[in-house]
Amino acid sequence: MCSDAHVTTAMDDSATDAAAAAIPLTRQAAAVAAMGSPFVATVLETCARQIHRAPRTAALIAGWPRDTASDALAMRLNAALHALALRGTMPALSAFYAARWGDADRVIGEALAAADAFIAGWMRETPQTNEVGRAAAIMAALMVLRDAHDMPCELLELGSSAGLNLTLARYSYDLGGVTAGDPLSAVRIAPAWHGGTPPACPVAIVGARGVDRHPLDPRDADARERLMAHVWADQADRAARLGHALDMARTDPPRVDHGDIADWLPRRLAEPQAAGVCRVVFHSMALQYLDEPARAQVDDLIAGHGRRATADRPLARIGFEWTQARDAVHLTLTCWPDGRPRHLATCHAYGAWIDWHGGGETKAG
Repeated sequence: MCSDAHVTTAMDDSATDAAAAAIPLTRQAAAVAAMGSPFVATVLETCARQIHRAPRTAALIAGWPRDTASDALAMRLNAALHALALRGTMPALSAFYAARWGDADRVIGEALAAADAFIAGWMRETPQTNEVGRAAAIMAALMVLRDAHDMPCELLELGSSAGLNLTLARYSYDLGGVTAGDPLSAVRIAPAWHGGTPPACPVAIVGARGVDRHPLDPRDADARERLMAHVWADQADRAARLGHALDMARTDPPRVDHGDIADWLPRRLAEPQAAGVCRVVFHSMALQYLDEPARAQVDDLIAGHGRRATADRPLARIGFEWTQARDAVHLTLTCWPDGRPRHLATCHAYGAWIDWHGGGETKAG
């Protein structure tokens, strides 16, 4: 039989976990509100107040061994609740999400208490956003690359999830008035655009392949659920666009290998590269899930192969990632043999807007 001291200690530990877990949730709520998602901000603020009702989840967050912001723990919790709402097994929660209004503390508190084990299990998996809106920035960078090196490209993506951005050529784009992609596509991407525009150069892709530690099959219902749950519940346009992209991928799935970047990328870069084809390594919101040594390994590997690039076999790297301070998302392009890094744009984390800086106007000699 437990003594009163043991019970008191357990209660104290639980309260400490809840207090610690509330901090990243409150911080992320403010960031989400600034990004234009008031409902998700409300969900996270409520979770911060009610997290004591989910002791397993609170302990998971409080004891997380890495940076909770880089690992997007708050957004994992948000996605777990969204998944429960989409399933319809908790009618009060589903109704709250459908109306985006109601007694948040009661509904979310009850959901946290009832589904603590499910939420904690869900949060152990790396987020799988596979945000199609980011494809606009990648496409714009590819247009700059085509202007500099007038040749088709071969894509290698790091952290592909379901591979939806490997099929970016199938989508339709309006990039500040410059159109690209397939004008008849059901997936239409038109971010709010500021500044100049990318060169109106058609992009040709001769091959596309990616890697992920936990790739998702767009034909699998559970995978679709996970991807849809990571879309913010008050952004119906994002959900609709993702649904269209998944429908396209079901009939013609992209090629995504199961594996680790550190093992996969050296093999791909060592493969023969055809003359007249630009090999492009790209990644969007993927490197934040690697530790510092792994990121350095990726940097060194790409730069090393870049030093061996030639004018008829160039190598390029496109990144859509948070800055080290996590205060902005930068679209960057480096192409060898030149090797000059370019900051093309500052972007919304999900691609809703792009502030174009350029930096890709000089053609290769």
